[in-house]
Amino acid sequence: MSQDVAPQAGNANPPLSSSEPILRTSQLKKTYRTGFWLNKVVTPLKSCSLTVQSGETFGLLGPNGAGKTTLLKILLGIIYPSGGQGQILGKPLGDRSVKQYLGYLPENAYFYDYLTGWEFLEFVARLFQIPRSVQKTRIPELLDLVALDRKSARKKQMRQYSKGMLQRIGVAQALMNDPKIIFLDEPMSGLDPLGRSQVRDIIVSLKAQGKTVFFNSHVLSDVESICDRVAILALGELLCAGSLDELLGQQQDSFRVTGQGGDPEQLRHLMADVEFHGSQWRGQYVGDPEVLLRGIHAGQAQILSLSRMRQSLEDFFLHQLRARGIHTSR
Repeated sequence: MSQDVAPQAGNANPPLSSSEPILRTSQLKKTYRTGFWLNKVVTPLKSCSLTVQSGETFGLLGPNGAGKTTLLKILLGIIYPSGGQGQILGKPLGDRSVKQYLGYLPENAYFYDYLTGWEFLEFVARLFQIPRSVQKTRIPELLDLVALDRKSARKKQMRQYSKGMLQRIGVAQALMNDPKIIFLDEPMSGLDPLGRSQVRDIIVSLKAQGKTVFFNSHVLSDVESICDRVAILALGELLCAGSLDELLGQQQDSFRVTGQGGDPEQLRHLMADVEFHGSQWRGQYVGDPEVLLRGIHAGQAQILSLSRMRQSLEDFFLHQLRARGIHTSR
């Protein structure tokens, strides 16, 4: 964050028409020179072209060292590309006037842990030159959004916070300026299942507010459950991008079925891999769905949900890596 931007929280109007993507890149590339004589060239990002629409939750996937953080830093204007170009909110990448509309949580964020959570958010608000009158309502709202207790945030130093609490205060600071697009670098990294669930809920709530969320992750189940579109980056190259339906496809005659009631033996005869949980059950069906519905009705059972099956994002991800000769442990 820099002190040369002074947004008025909630009143920002970014320079972007409703028909334009909120983010667009074309053949972005980044190279570094390393070694004692700077005679070695490293290219963490080779060519990256993608678009993100306003209001999307966009997930960038890739193994460690894929170039995800490099791309994120270029989008934020922290580093500059060696080639290619891009726009964010209608302005060229690196344009300082856009930064007031961006929020960012690094993967390994550094916090002044002798501060309380409330004091830290006040510090961030001052960096953005947000008036104290606005801070009085904005800080409690953010604490509520990320499910941190207001009283505890006033008294408890961040050195006493758990990993999950630090991640949530990190999300709160990224939202202090009421950004139009929020960048999260591995937001679920190192969290236990409860912490991951809490961060997922926060991202879903941001989407409900119309925010655009762009996040890097290698936790594929989280990406599959909350993202509108995803892209896969490996060895600095963008392998593919699209919605989950576009990438994973759907098996036209295969269905996942959940329901309740009915005769267990008849259900096992009708479907495969039937599992029972009390009065409810779930199974897989291949064939004409009309035949399934007649069989369920004849067995006096009730269908609660019926959805077409598709391969998992994890299987698709691993296939994309193997197809390009990238080693995977599985």
